[in-house]
Amino acid sequence: MAKTSPKKAKDTPNPMPARVDPCLAMLVHKPPFGPDWAFEVKWDGYRLAVHIERGRVRVITRGGYDWTERFPSIADDAKRLALKTAIIDGEAVVLDDQGRSDFGMLQRALGRLPSAHEAGAIVLFAFDLLYLDGRDLRRLPQRERRRLLEPLVAGREGAIRLSEEVDSDGDEFLRVACAHGLEGIIAKHREKPYRSGRGEWWQKITCKRRDSFVIVGFEPSTVPGHLGRLLLAARNGDELVYVGGCGTGWSNSLSRELRQLLGGIATQTPAVNLKRKNAVFVEPLLVAEVEYRAWTEEGKLRHASFKGLRHIEDQQNVFELPRS
Repeated sequence: MAKTSPKKAKDTPNPMPARVDPCLAMLVHKPPFGPDWAFEVKWDGYRLAVHIERGRVRVITRGGYDWTERFPSIADDAKRLALKTAIIDGEAVVLDDQGRSDFGMLQRALGRLPSAHEAGAIVLFAFDLLYLDGRDLRRLPQRERRRLLEPLVAGREGAIRLSEEVDSDGDEFLRVACAHGLEGIIAKHREKPYRSGRGEWWQKITCKRRDSFVIVGFEPSTVPGHLGRLLLAARNGDELVYVGGCGTGWSNSLSRELRQLLGGIATQTPAVNLKRKNAVFVEPLLVAEVEYRAWTEEGKLRHASFKGLRHIEDQQNVFELPRS
């Protein structure tokens, strides 16, 4: 039997994955140090993988859902890249007038809440390239994947743009990012391959703590038709555990919208073990993005502020309590 030559085996195309579980950054308290680390802005939006295939483009969420129809501008712009096949990893955002990503504006552009923002305002900041024209790039080091990504999207003004690397000391970059009102920064080890799941090869450093919690109920405001306080839960294995409430972070108009939205999914069966006077319990279908300072000794959120709304279909985002 004739043996396949090394060159021919090397040139054999790799099958394109139908889906890749994303690489997730580990939360750390301070940036790593040294020349092996690259730094980027931490964008505040929806993690997406853009699959460019022969004859079609698919936009896949972190949870594996096909949201191509929700991101038409990104899908259309992907076709303009003139690539045969590719998988681009990035974050979909809407930018405010100071160039900062705003999750609330993104939700409105997606039609989750009434908005003047259109879907065309959504931008994908691309930060990794997992597959290109028959080659699976995940085993390559980050610096090499980055080298291949940059000429494809650098300098573009369309719906797909490059998430710039910042040549800076990590501590100084974090200080500047926080001073400009950004959520934080991401550090990536230049020599590591792309690994699905959470690990130390990607690290995130935030200006404040921010996580996602299931909305299990609310307390009405003393102002008729308004929201007083959200009741929140974290995951503990297969169960939900009440972790306190959140009573700030929304405008008067958003307060009314949230109250109406939650009122439509009210239930007589609480998702958590909680008895609270005047509480209205809801089906655990929505997830609140919450910024907070710390945890109390009783396991409740301290100084929590509402930042945005997600759907439970991205439930892997929900904060999970550490196992004792």
